[in-house]
Amino acid sequence: MLTAMFLAALILITVHSQETEETITYTQCTDGYEWDPVRQRCKDIDECEIVPDACKGGMKCVNHYGGYLCLPRTAQIIVNEREEAAAESTSGRNNVIRRTPADPQRAPPNPTHQIQCAAGYEQSDHNVCQDIDECATGTHSCRADQVCVNLRGSFSCQCPPGYQKRGEQCVDIDECTLPPYCHHRCVNTPGSYYCQCNAGFQLASNNHTCVDINECDANNPCAQQCYNILGSFICQCNPGFELSSDRINCEDTDECRTSSYICQYQCVNEPGKFSCVCPEGYQVVGGRTCQDINECETTNECREDEICWNYHGGFRCYPRNPCQEPYVLTSENRCVCPVSNAICRELPYSVVYKYMSIRSDRTVPSDIFQIQATTIYPNTINTFRIKSGNENGEFYLRQTSAVSAMLVLVKSLSGPREHIVDLEMLTVNSLNYRTSSVLRLTIIVGPYAF
Repeated sequence: MLTAMFLAALILITVHSQETEETITYTQCTDGYEWDPVRQRCKDIDECEIVPDACKGGMKCVNHYGGYLCLPRTAQIIVNEREEAAAESTSGRNNVIRRTPADPQRAPPNPTHQIQCAAGYEQSDHNVCQDIDECATGTHSCRADQVCVNLRGSFSCQCPPGYQKRGEQCVDIDECTLPPYCHHRCVNTPGSYYCQCNAGFQLASNNHTCVDINECDANNPCAQQCYNILGSFICQCNPGFELSSDRINCEDTDECRTSSYICQYQCVNEPGKFSCVCPEGYQVVGGRTCQDINECETTNECREDEICWNYHGGFRCYPRNPCQEPYVLTSENRCVCPVSNAICRELPYSVVYKYMSIRSDRTVPSDIFQIQATTIYPNTINTFRIKSGNENGEFYLRQTSAVSAMLVLVKSLSGPREHIVDLEMLTVNSLNYRTSSVLRLTIIVGPYAF
């Protein structure tokens, strides 16, 4: 409770009554009051009206008898009317006080007696001087942009909240120029203001503080993964996806496009991932590598009189007895021309059939096959040569010892392709005995370099 503790000097007045007559003389009003020549008394000075910007920092000015207070705008004022009345009735400096037994505001004992009320008061039905509410009766002189406040015996013209007097006019108070009420941004409005927050924030319940918005919880804007950060958020994508240009949606990552070596043969892109495939005759190993399927062990389709030969990327069926007249089969893949047959005198004594496979585009030069004598005779000389199948010069036969030679690939071969190369070993002794053996090598070049 706020109590007005200042007292004003009483007015100079002469009262005639049936009992006595006294004269009360005052020579001076106390601080905060001024002499009212009309009412012949000291009246309170409304400092809130006459002092420009009486209160700073958004405080509101509250007038009371003998002074004024600067209080927060939310403060509630409770007025003790008894003390207000006391403030108007007593105390002054260097004054002569003579009390009259009759209250000047009260009617004389005679109810028919007409009383004279001071300015701002009027006689009631009970012959008592009561305050005139000029604000209610419309007899005030306040401007349209002002607020009329009734006072005891008078009225005051004040500015509405959010406005201040400048001369006779009420002008808007720009709260945004005062000490910062808002956490982020202040927006002034006529008679008031409001606070705004930066993007990614929202006003707290006090309408002044800004708190972070968790966009991931509110309305997850991300297509896949959302991570909240102060004032914003970031999106991330699951493995196999990447952020699109809008930084919100996720697009499939085409792993096959990023590298041509991700798969040994062919890469197939899929949503969020990729897979490697291999050509016919191969299977995927380790997710990316192609390994030859040995069809001779899995799906052997050769006849009983055939042997299955697996090569890189496929298989082939060859006759179990490759011998052609006049040769006869003596052991697996070995044909001999009988010496009893006259035709055999001009032919190699034996022909051995061998099969091998190489990958396409093999690096050259490369040793691919070794030929070696199975029977060694004393006092003999062995020489080796490519008898046929090397018309384009893809091979070279390098003798490595007296009884062996190495077939060298000197030109790269691309598959699928089959080469039949006859490698001959000539044997000569000191008695001019001459014989030869042939190794018929079937080389199958696979369709791929793996």
